[in-house]
Amino acid sequence: MKHHNKFSPKQQQENASELQAAQNTAREFSTAEELLRHDASRTAVPPGIAQRLQKSSADIPKPGRSFWQRLFGQ
Repeated sequence: MKHHNKFSPKQQQENASELQAAQNTAREFSTAEELLRHDASRTAVPPGIAQRLQKSSADIPKPGRSFWQRLFGQ
C-alpha cells in the first residue's frame, strides 16, 4: 500500500519545527487547572464551535450580585 502525504514540504518543515520547539520548552504545572488554562491559551477554537458555543450560552442568565456587593451597595 502506497503512503500518501497530504502536506507540502514547506508545511512538513513548519510542523517539524513547531514540534521541536514544543519539545524544547518543557513545563511543569502545579495543578491540572494551570495546565488546562495554559493549553486553552494556546489552542484556537474552530469558528463553527465558537458560534455554537455563543448560541448555546446566550440563554444562560447572568448571575446575581454577590452578598458582599449587596451588603456594601456596589
